[in-house]
Amino acid sequence: MKNIHFIINPKAGSGNNILDIDFLRPFFHATDYSLCVKYSKFKKQAITLTNNSIKEGAQTIVACGGDGTINEIASCLVGTNIKLGIIPIGSGNGLASHLMIPQVIKNAIEIIKNEDVLTIDVGRINEQYFFSNTGLGFDAHVIKNYEALKKRTIIGYIKASFKSFNEYKRERDVKISIDRNHVILNPFLVFVSNSNELGFNISLTPKASLMDGKLDVLIVPELSKLKMLLFGALMLIRKSHWLKEIKTYQTKNLQIHRSGGLFLDSQIDGEFHLVEDKIISISVLEKSLGILAPKNIEPQL
Repeated sequence: MKNIHFIINPKAGSGNNILDIDFLRPFFHATDYSLCVKYSKFKKQAITLTNNSIKEGAQTIVACGGDGTINEIASCLVGTNIKLGIIPIGSGNGLASHLMIPQVIKNAIEIIKNEDVLTIDVGRINEQYFFSNTGLGFDAHVIKNYEALKKRTIIGYIKASFKSFNEYKRERDVKISIDRNHVILNPFLVFVSNSNELGFNISLTPKASLMDGKLDVLIVPELSKLKMLLFGALMLIRKSHWLKEIKTYQTKNLQIHRSGGLFLDSQIDGEFHLVEDKIISISVLEKSLGILAPKNIEPQL
């Protein structure tokens, strides 16, 4: 008997998803599967629900939501033998897109039942994990404004970007150290990615891999207003690398030092966070999480 727990964010995406025990049961015969369905009704509740599922002997825990829901659940599973399943019902679904997990729920369920496990790298920003990406600077301001919108769509993301553009001003002095060889001061944006997509088919790091033991880093220096707009336009068509000022790196770790202020704005897997630490360490944990995904989506490195 396989013990599978589903943790559902009912507010994910449009908030009109059809997932419940009655929908799921026909896909999982009672003679073979023990099912448990839980609902995450507020931010970070999925962490408590996941830890309870671990105590209850779940062998697979399925995150039903977007990247933020996945982050809460997967963070509890790093370094364990419990498999993570994904049913992407969020707005952006960046990690699921990289993993080629379809948004058609029935097809995502088939991947869970096939039980093909991909062991992926995990990013860490100080004591928090990220699975898709993290960012500081302009990226974090966009997420902050995006979260304030009632509807989370690509149009909403563009509106949040324009609002952030109009409001933008550098508030902190920041120094980035990458592998101790490269030092960058006061960038417009720092984006660190484990996967190749943010969501909505937008990518700043199209060559990023979940299995290469490295993080892909994109740093945009301070730009003129015109070039900020150009960067935004190029990002939407996956051509941000055309802007010559942009620098890209691959690394296992980097440090960010800030001076002044009580905190630094950041985003972790598409959720806004305030970072209080003066020194921010970002690193990668190689092959630390087992995810149910289609076979051969990435070469075994």
